[in-house]
Amino acid sequence: MAATEPVLVTLLVTNALETLGVPYLIGGSLASTLHGVVRTTLDTDLVAELRPEHITPLVQMLQNTFYIDAETAVEAVHRHSSFNLIHLETMFKVDIFVSKQRPFDQAQFARRETQVVTAEPEQTAYIASAEDTVLTKLEWYRLGGEVSERQWRDVLGVLKVQADRLDLDYLRRWAVELGVADLLEKALATP
Repeated sequence: MAATEPVLVTLLVTNALETLGVPYLIGGSLASTLHGVVRTTLDTDLVAELRPEHITPLVQMLQNTFYIDAETAVEAVHRHSSFNLIHLETMFKVDIFVSKQRPFDQAQFARRETQVVTAEPEQTAYIASAEDTVLTKLEWYRLGGEVSERQWRDVLGVLKVQADRLDLDYLRRWAVELGVADLLEKALATP
């Protein structure tokens, strides 16, 4: 993959998380681009297993490069919600979602994949699996009132590109758990 600005900014954050020993995965549109159809993205979504003791060193590592509000980050850790980092030079946003530790979240972390995300120099990062990317996008699509064409196109793109490589049993089992089985079947039936 070419070293685009969003990828390079994302790697600044993933490298910091790796230094701190924080398990993470890249999800959202960057993951769907890696598994499906390339499109521009307005931000990167990371899911991380952050704990309160990670916040101060994370802020110290990133504060010269990113706007990061330590209080908001601490609150997000306690609430298992999200906070964002804004790259000062480019204004590109990285959203960090603190893992809710649901069974699906645990399955996602168990199935995350290491992928090369830049070639020169070669750098890797943990990416959500294609199946988990589809499931998460379907969940967001449902939560957003089923109106986001981008989310739906991302789902269809991953399903088309990954096609025979997808674990359909895994997809269907978790789609039921997440309440998106009808959306999954609709997407699978879309030509």
